[in-house]
Amino acid sequence: MLALLTQLEAVCTAAGHLAKAVEEAFPRHPDAEIMLSLPGFRAQLAARILAEIGDNRPRFVDAHGLKAYAGLSPVTRASGKKSSITGRWVRNDRLNHAGYLWACASLRASAGAIARHRRRRRREHGDWHPVAQRNLVNRMIGKLCRCLQYRKLFDEHTAFPTNLAAAA
Repeated sequence: MLALLTQLEAVCTAAGHLAKAVEEAFPRHPDAEIMLSLPGFRAQLAARILAEIGDNRPRFVDAHGLKAYAGLSPVTRASGKKSSITGRWVRNDRLNHAGYLWACASLRASAGAIARHRRRRRREHGDWHPVAQRNLVNRMIGKLCRCLQYRKLFDEHTAFPTNLAAAA
């Protein structure tokens, strides 16, 4: 048991050193300013999502490709008169999980995200929390892709124009 505790302590120390290194190195990345302008992002989460997306911008032509890679776009299967819409099973689980963490963080940092999640999705559509959260992640991934594509900082009023007016 003491040997396991020693190993656990070494792993925790290494994780702390890695977190400190990410905090120091991430602000020097060319996309750091853009990513940190998005609500809910701090260096750790932004670095994690950037690591999963990668630096190869032509890899994802548009936001739809990135959403499909993250497993957020639904799969529609149609045969004859029948069609079904299901979730994706083949996806980047690390990016998907980081997206959900980002959605939780953005609910604390963005009035537009709160309005979209609570008012529009929960009240108007009657969505359960996981469904509304997936919708918010989908929207935020699209905003991230657009900001990186056009090299623009995130603007709350452009991203959530009607939601902010309704929240006020």
